[in-house]
Amino acid sequence: MDVFTTKSGRVRGRRAARDRGIVAVLGLPYAAPPFGARRFREPQPTEPWDGVRDCTAFGPVAPQSAELPGAPSWSPGDEDILTLNVWTPADGPGDLPVLVWIHGGAYVFGSSAQPDFDGTALAGGGLVVVTLNSRLGFEGFGHVPDADSGLPVPGADSDLPLLDADTSAAAFPDNRGLLDQIAALEWVRDNISAFGGSPDRVTLAGQSSGATSAACLTVADRARGLFRRAVLHSAVNAFATVEQAARTTAEVAAAAGVPATRAGLLAAPPEALVAATDRVCERYAQDPGSGQRHYDPAIYGPVADGLLLTADPLEALAAGAGGAVELLVCHTTEEYWLLDAVGSSAKITSEGQLAAFAADFGLPASLVECHRERLPDAPLLDVYLSLYSGLLFAEYSTRLAEAHALAGGRAFLARFDRRRDRAGGRVRAWHCADIPFAFGNLHEESVHFLVGGPPGAADQELSRRMARAWAEFATHGEPGWAPLDGPAGSGATVRVWRTEAEEEAEEKVNAARRPAGARRADGVRRVEDERGAEHGFRDLWRTAGLPLLAP
Repeated sequence: MDVFTTKSGRVRGRRAARDRGIVAVLGLPYAAPPFGARRFREPQPTEPWDGVRDCTAFGPVAPQSAELPGAPSWSPGDEDILTLNVWTPADGPGDLPVLVWIHGGAYVFGSSAQPDFDGTALAGGGLVVVTLNSRLGFEGFGHVPDADSGLPVPGADSDLPLLDADTSAAAFPDNRGLLDQIAALEWVRDNISAFGGSPDRVTLAGQSSGATSAACLTVADRARGLFRRAVLHSAVNAFATVEQAARTTAEVAAAAGVPATRAGLLAAPPEALVAATDRVCERYAQDPGSGQRHYDPAIYGPVADGLLLTADPLEALAAGAGGAVELLVCHTTEEYWLLDAVGSSAKITSEGQLAAFAADFGLPASLVECHRERLPDAPLLDVYLSLYSGLLFAEYSTRLAEAHALAGGRAFLARFDRRRDRAGGRVRAWHCADIPFAFGNLHEESVHFLVGGPPGAADQELSRRMARAWAEFATHGEPGWAPLDGPAGSGATVRVWRTEAEEEAEEKVNAARRPAGARRADGVRRVEDERGAEHGFRDLWRTAGLPLLAP
């Protein structure tokens, strides 16, 4: 009957449509609905239930305005949003490795119900797969000020304290979305054995804001011991101080027409703060003089609150805070082209705009000129997109792996560089294109925009290799190549994901460049060597330095 017993009660799943040997248990609550008296609080335990709970459909998504292909949208009144999903082999041997997935979406949109994240294929490869929803936007990352002097606080007559008895935690914490994710990991620790998974073999994985969330939990003492490995794809360079988060709260509250106080924010319904967030972002997008936020107005992110987090994950990893957690880090080679294609990035088409972009982010003119020299035939927009790709995703992700390795941790690095479709036409190795490959979900029509159309046989073969690398890393800590032993681009092993045809073509080019009689240094296919990283931009960033950004 595909019924499983959790600490809160029994649940019923269903067989996966693609593989009848996999059971999907969907919309399973791991914490209570975070609204009413629980709003802006730490996640609270879910209430137990009697009987068998039907878990054959995804739960509601977190408050957001986005409507994504193949996924449900949010409606006011949808409150039971802290749910997760489990895919597990129906007749598995038990004690299987577990992969827990955190979706991306700039901390304001997305959900575990997106077709990209269906766990059927990975579960067929011997994993128990868990995907989760957590609070987003202001509900998840907005700064809630200290209690208002003399003002009543909605919910103050509830049985939840205004000040947490544990002085290491705030009653209205900043990083509520991250705390939700910790609660989901605690649920996995306490319940996953009932689904055939091992609580001692958990790998946390995520992409974009989900990857940075996973990086934050890697260095957070409160998440210590909940997972032993982490997969970070395209981690985003964005981390706020409390002061920066408070300024964002003031802007959003003003746009919502409420005081920037605890009482004012609690009085504003979730849909009002979603709409206010959209208005604030649109103002930045329309104002070229508004600084860094003009180019990609994402205004929320993790906060250095001094409780859960004290520093950007990159700084914390460099200080050894990652401990024994093993990392597998990947980024794509043309990250920011997606943001341009979907219209969420500023269009930079003049020399003045490019100079202003560099000045706003404190990038040296030499970095801009060297990018231009290495892209001699590219339009100016592509120079900007290449710079922003490195600044926001590629260089930050690479440095996360390097920092962990240099601090004594184990870290593996990869780059996704598949640029040809099934007919040999040019496609972009842009943000999000790698995830359907790793999940084995290329068949989903909703991902064809990301991957450049329906997949061919070579794409399916690449997908199998990438999914196998995830499974091997989650199972044994060995994705199939050596860990970093030095900075990427200096001879360290870096896996480059391409189709077989692309690799063969690349090897011909490299062979023609080598001196007569010379051979490939490592003799291992799909490993970065002569070409370097994304046309050799790594050395430029090492010279220029990487500024750490705020949302």
